[in-house]
Amino acid sequence: MRKDYLCVMVKIGNIDLGEFPLLLAPMEDVSDPPFRALCKKQGCDMMYTEFISVEGLIRDADKSVQKLDIYDYERPVGIQIFGANLDSMTRAAEIVEEAQPEVLDINYGCPVKKVVCKGAGAGILQDIDKMVKLTDAIVKSTKLPVTVKTRLGWDDNTLYIEEVAERLQDVGIKALSIHGRTRKQMYKGEADWTLIGNIANNPRIHIPIFGNGDIDSPQKALEYKNRYGVDGIMIGRASIGNPWVFREIKTFLETGEIVDKPTIHERVEAAREHLQKSIEWKGERLGVVEMRRHYTNYFRGYHGIKPYRSKLVTEYDPKVLFEILDEVEYRYSNVELALP
Repeated sequence: MRKDYLCVMVKIGNIDLGEFPLLLAPMEDVSDPPFRALCKKQGCDMMYTEFISVEGLIRDADKSVQKLDIYDYERPVGIQIFGANLDSMTRAAEIVEEAQPEVLDINYGCPVKKVVCKGAGAGILQDIDKMVKLTDAIVKSTKLPVTVKTRLGWDDNTLYIEEVAERLQDVGIKALSIHGRTRKQMYKGEADWTLIGNIANNPRIHIPIFGNGDIDSPQKALEYKNRYGVDGIMIGRASIGNPWVFREIKTFLETGEIVDKPTIHERVEAAREHLQKSIEWKGERLGVVEMRRHYTNYFRGYHGIKPYRSKLVTEYDPKVLFEILDEVEYRYSNVELALP
């Protein structure tokens, strides 16, 4: 187990995150303000925005600029950027600083082809020297604490993450989040936390190391906390349509108790709030469409839910959607969740 960190507050720069923080991973079209609000209510300690293209930011593209929106109720929050051009990255860092987040995060982990082919995201894992040079320039260009999210390597032949962690720390980053897969794996197979644990236990590493990948239950969170000695856990896909995962893990880590699964009333209320905030923030059509990925998880495990779910992911009228959600609550108000 790493050092004697159990009673030590984890900090990113001067930002106190508590003893073992749970972080919401930056996810495109997921970790937006409406969803972040729900996760904050359920105990998430720090959140990151969707990743933002630096080229979009410096060109004042509406979609990129909108992603800078952050609200006091969700702090501390980090704004994440991605890109491959040094000048664009540093110019974007200045724009991010004006938005006044607590942290500026650099995405060196996105495996999506359209990002990677430009040498950004996980694409930069093929050029570690460039990664370090870009990071050094960004650290020097902003007063914000700079953090990084990345992967183990490009493929199994380039697992340089231990070297990367030391070099990025040396140029001044304040925390490192590591997804336990290579770019080649995308999101397939099981995340390997072995190298993450090696970094967390490296006596030369003094910045927080957050592990990411496959944490989908309180029991697994505790197991990985103890086995790998990380300073905190970043949760991504397990939170989609399931903001209660933060409450469940936090309670289990603190008390050893398994909290009850959210009731159908809680699920419907969360879905309603999410939909309403999504419409307010994105506009009616986009807000409705981008909510669809969440419905499956909001109501997973209820027998016979498929017809309702099919309506929720095909309907465009918000009034009808809210009526469907009311029907779901009425239909399942006295039905136990089928899954444990």
